[in-house]
This record gives sequence, structure tokens and C-alpha cells, in this order.
Amino acid sequence: MASIDPTTADLTAIRKQLTRFSCLETPPTLSAIEAAEIREALLLFNTLSDYQTLGVCADDLPKAKAAVEAYVAALSRPLQLNLDSRQGAVYLKFNTLNGAWYLDDYPGSSRGVLVSFHASEVEVDIVNGTYGPFPLNLFD
Repeated sequence: MASIDPTTADLTAIRKQLTRFSCLETPPTLSAIEAAEIREALLLFNTLSDYQTLGVCADDLPKAKAAVEAYVAALSRPLQLNLDSRQGAVYLKFNTLNGAWYLDDYPGSSRGVLVSFHASEVEVDIVNGTYGPFPLNLFD
């Protein structure tokens, strides 16, 4: 990404763009332009944060695993998760700081990816928060 020095107003606008997904059960279908804008916003917040946590709710483990691997590759580093097989809907959480993950059955109806940004610098505290759900395939 090119050298960027966003203003507080820029970051506030990006935060507003990302928070429009809050409290949705499933992510909306995005146009190619909307998806590109969301990817760009997430990548900017990513560069300003220290680390991220991802929470994925999916119909099955292969979809959850693919989403985590794609998001982490875009935000942090390439990743290959080795997970035991599991039937049915799942919740998969991943922490980019330490590579820790958590996997469990998920009986709820929500689907998509939640991204939490963690920034310790006061100047970029505005990026802190949880955003989404975003489409599982946003970074495919």
C-alpha cells in the first residue's frame, strides 16, 4: 500500500463505512466496487493496527477455514490451518498476534466474518473495534 497519512476525518469516514455492517445476521451481497472499497478500508485499518482477531461463522468448516486463511493472508501473512474435521455450522476465531485459534460448533444463524482491530497508539485509537460481518469470500 502506498504511503498514507489519513486524517481523523478520513478515519472517521472509514469507520462509518465499516460499521454499517454491524448487527447484521449475514453480510449483504456487495458489488465489485463495494467489495473493493471494503477491502481497501480493512487494509488501511490493518496497517494502522497492531494486530487483528477474526471471528468466522460459516455453514461448515471448509468455508470457515478458507475465509480465515484468505483474510489472514490479506491482513497479516499466509496461513495454513490444520483443523480436525467437524460437521455442521462452525465458529472459528483466529488471533493474528499469536496465531491462536478457537473452533466450536455454532448453532446460530449468523454468517460472515467479524474483524477486530487492536491499536495501541492513541493517534489511531479510532480504528479499534469490531467490524462486520463481511462476506466469507471478500478476500478470495
